[in-house]
Amino acid sequence: MTGVRVTPWQDGDPAPADLVESMKARRPNRELIGIDRILLKSFPLATGWNGLLGRVRAEFDLDLEYRELIMCRVAALNRAEFEWNVHKPAYLAAGGTEAKCEALRADGIDPLFDEKESALLELTDQSTRNVEVDGQLIDELKSLFGEQQTVEAVATVAAYNMVSRFLVALAI
Repeated sequence: MTGVRVTPWQDGDPAPADLVESMKARRPNRELIGIDRILLKSFPLATGWNGLLGRVRAEFDLDLEYRELIMCRVAALNRAEFEWNVHKPAYLAAGGTEAKCEALRADGIDPLFDEKESALLELTDQSTRNVEVDGQLIDELKSLFGEQQTVEAVATVAAYNMVSRFLVALAI
């Protein structure tokens, strides 16, 4: 984590053991990653973050491939390379392709994305770039996914914009 703007938490630094354990439980090989070590500078933040993002990543009904698609697009739009590097492999593992990964980094929505993916990308682009989202797009999402998954898609975009802004601001 060269160049990070705050000193990362280190193994052996004070921290609630249950918090560190819950953070490790969400990670491959139970290894804390860069963002975890910065979050542990504030235990209340780390606790809330771990709960929210854990649920977005693991408990939503919106298909994991769609969630990872959104996460990658947010990372690309916000130039959050750490986020991209974490979520690209997860997107590929969930069913994404290298061609789609390349297209996520380009302007516009490539025709290789299907109707559902394109609607999710339009949501991600509008929310990330403009904050406001067109009501007709929300209606389209509701017709494609239902209300619950539309809410989950919007929440995924919002949550990962929070993540990318945190990462970019602190040079993680």
